[in-house]
Amino acid sequence: MATGRRTILKAGGALGVWSVLVAAGVLSAGEARAAADRTPFQATTLEEAFAALGAGRPDASSYIELSLPDIAENGAMVPIGVVSRLPGTEQMAILVQKNPNKLAAVFDFAPDTLPELQTRIRMAESSDVLVLVKTAAGFHLARRPVRVTIGGCAA
Repeated sequence: MATGRRTILKAGGALGVWSVLVAAGVLSAGEARAAADRTPFQATTLEEAFAALGAGRPDASSYIELSLPDIAENGAMVPIGVVSRLPGTEQMAILVQKNPNKLAAVFDFAPDTLPELQTRIRMAESSDVLVLVKTAAGFHLARRPVRVTIGGCAA
């Protein structure tokens, strides 16, 4: 019974915070709906993920620099660094080809900010890691293989 009450209180608190942010004008109703949309993260193929992100068939680009280990000893914590040299970078998405759900993360960049990030991702097995960059001119893609010795995702 206490677990159910705790869950309801958490959900109510989160809804309250979203409502206050929308009412204060910090978030638009559209942004609040977009934040709740999990469709891209549920994609089980790269094509589905690209379609959910609006990418279609992105062009390969040498202006996206990926920093990944060649061999990751633990798939639960694979460090990744990305730098986009593409002008007008608006968004970066990290995808893992052989993960059950392909999309690992999405980052939005404000205008005139340095499109650079460092984070950690989970990988189920050895796979290509892809970074999809959105600019005003379209979508661009870079990929790099990573060998995983111990998988970090349950299938």
